[in-house]
This record gives sequence, structure tokens and C-alpha cells, in this order.
Amino acid sequence: MHLSVLPAVQTAATLALVTWMITGFTPLPGHWLRWKMFCRANFTIITLTGTTKDGRTETVNIYDHLSPGSFILGPPQLQAILDHLTASGRYDRIDGHGRLLSARGEQPIEVRNSHVVL
Repeated sequence: MHLSVLPAVQTAATLALVTWMITGFTPLPGHWLRWKMFCRANFTIITLTGTTKDGRTETVNIYDHLSPGSFILGPPQLQAILDHLTASGRYDRIDGHGRLLSARGEQPIEVRNSHVVL
């Protein structure tokens, strides 16, 4: 190949790859993370307050109860952790609110009396 053609081909291929990657990660209206790797993932952003047996309240960090490096948390996993925290006697009840992000978009999520409500 001619020496001046090679940089032009490399630049065009790089621009095409960058464009493809940007559009692949750009969400459609109303959807989060449309890339196939994330299509079944649920991300929960939630603020929780736990009430102890003696009536004190404290903030509950749900991610302290996940495996290190875990960040994908859907309603069933959230409910399992809430059940564990209340069954262990650590909290009498847990309440909170937040958002659930999934391929179907964003929706509100609540925790009322230790139960996940969508």
C-alpha cells in the first residue's frame, strides 16, 4: 500500500469503531444500558433506614451485605438481604425508597416494613 493511504485507512477504521462503540452504549429513549451484556441486569439505587428493636433508626448500606465487587442488585436479591437482616434480629423493620434501572427503563422502588414494593 502507498504510505499516505495507510494512515487514512487507519483513521477511518478507528473513527468507525469509536462511532460504533458510542452508539452501542447510548441508551434508547426510556431505556438504560441497551448493550446485550446488560439487557438482563437490574441496578438498584436505594436509600434504606433500619429500625432496631429498641426503636433507634440507622442508615442501612445494602452493598455491605453483597459479595465484594457486586453491584447488580434486583428486587429478589434485595428482598433476600432484607429478610436476612430482619430474621437475624439486627433490625425490627427496614424502610426506604429509590430507583430500579433495567432494560425496561427506570421505575420507582420502595421498601415498606421490610418488603420490596415496585
